[in-house]
Formats: sequence, C-alpha cells, structure tokens
Amino acid sequence: MAVKKLREGKRIVGTMIRMVRNPAIAQIAYRAGLDFIMFDLEHGPYSMETVSDIAKVARSIGLGIFARVPELAKGYISRIMDAGIQGVMVPMISTPEEAKKLVKWSRYAPVGNRGLGSNGGLSDFAGMGSDATTFMKHQNELTLAIAQIETAEAIDNIDAIASVEGIDVLLIGPNDLAISLGVPGDITGELNQAAIGKVADAADKYHKVFAIHGSDALLEKWDFRMKMVMSSLDISILQSGFSSIVKKYKR
Repeated sequence: MAVKKLREGKRIVGTMIRMVRNPAIAQIAYRAGLDFIMFDLEHGPYSMETVSDIAKVARSIGLGIFARVPELAKGYISRIMDAGIQGVMVPMISTPEEAKKLVKWSRYAPVGNRGLGSNGGLSDFAGMGSDATTFMKHQNELTLAIAQIETAEAIDNIDAIASVEGIDVLLIGPNDLAISLGVPGDITGELNQAAIGKVADAADKYHKVFAIHGSDALLEKWDFRMKMVMSSLDISILQSGFSSIVKKYKR
C-alpha cells in the first residue's frame, strides 16, 4: 500500500480526483499503476457517501486513498478518516500551531486525540478487536498527515512547520503559493521556485516527505527531490484525452 511504500523510502505516484464519482475510478487508477488517488473536498462536490464508496474499493485492492479536506477542522478530519481515508491533507497550513492541530486531530492517543469509531471503513468493518491500544497504534502508523504549503506565511515559517512531530508530508500547492507571493499564474517563475526550494530543504532537514501537486512543467523541475508525486486531476486527464481525439481525427 502507498503509506507503507512511503515509510520505506519509496516513491509513490498518484493523482487528484474532483469530479468522478463511480467507485470504478479506484480500479482504473490501480490498473494503470498509480499508488494512490486523493479526493479534493476543498474544491470538489463529493459527499461522504461517495467518499466512503470509493474508499472501500480502493482499500480492498491496495490502492492508497487520501483526501484534501476543505479546511483545518476536527469534524472534517475525523469523518474523513473514519471513512477509511489513509492520508489527510489540510490546505494552507501556515503556522506550526496549525500543523500541530492537524497531527492532533488525525492521530489517536497518545499522539493525538482523534475519537475512536472503529467499526467502519477505517477497519474494513472488522472492528478493533480486544486490544484498543494495539489497534490505535496500528492505525496511527497507517495514517499520513499532509500539510499543504501554499502561502507566503508558510514559507516564512517552514522550518517551524517541518519540525512538528507527526507531520509526514510537506506538499506544495503551487497556484495559491504564487498568488500569495504576488505572482499569480507564474508557478514556474523565479519567486515561486525559490519558495519551493525552501520547502524541499526543510523536508530534507527534518526528514519529511517533499511533494508537489501540479503540472508536468513544474513536476519535472523537482522530479529529483520528490518522494510523493501528485500529477494532474481527473477533469484535466479527461479533457486531455478528449482533446487528443479531436486533434487526431476531427476534420
């Protein structure tokens, strides 16, 4: 599974989904060779029922299943994790205090204070068994806390954020980062690249996973530094496929 590979120091590759609701998307992604898919609950219209249905299929075949929640809120994180999500990403993490809340709300005691609702998607409906302590420890090991870095404030605080124990991944959101830096749209420009470099250096320094979600033009610049790659979006992949048919055959 994706989390295990990442903890072993191996690279994982996936994409974000914002529109496709059929659970078969998990099987398609797995057959294509992806390690994970990530729901976009910040900008997408997914219901919890849809998330749960797709998560069950993904878990049953060994595909990593992650989600970006709309904001840093305990209720969002708790519900999404109980549905079986293995990695939760919070947008616009800008301070170490916010990073600590992400860890606290996504992990069970003694690391955090996530509420225990064991008999559901997170345990594949097997429950926690007779040993709650072992169950919670195992779940903590299988959980990724992903801080999305996409503000100028986060860049200023990047060492403090990266040093937070329990944060696993520092993932660049290049579009909002460029906007915050005052260069909207210039994701491969000098200012954005310098900021991304600071995040990559902090990830190395504090033994975190450095990741980016973006286009090939950006990913190729940082390919040698990333352990987690999130390329494109279901909408963009479909648009690209349709456009290639039109270009090839339409007269």
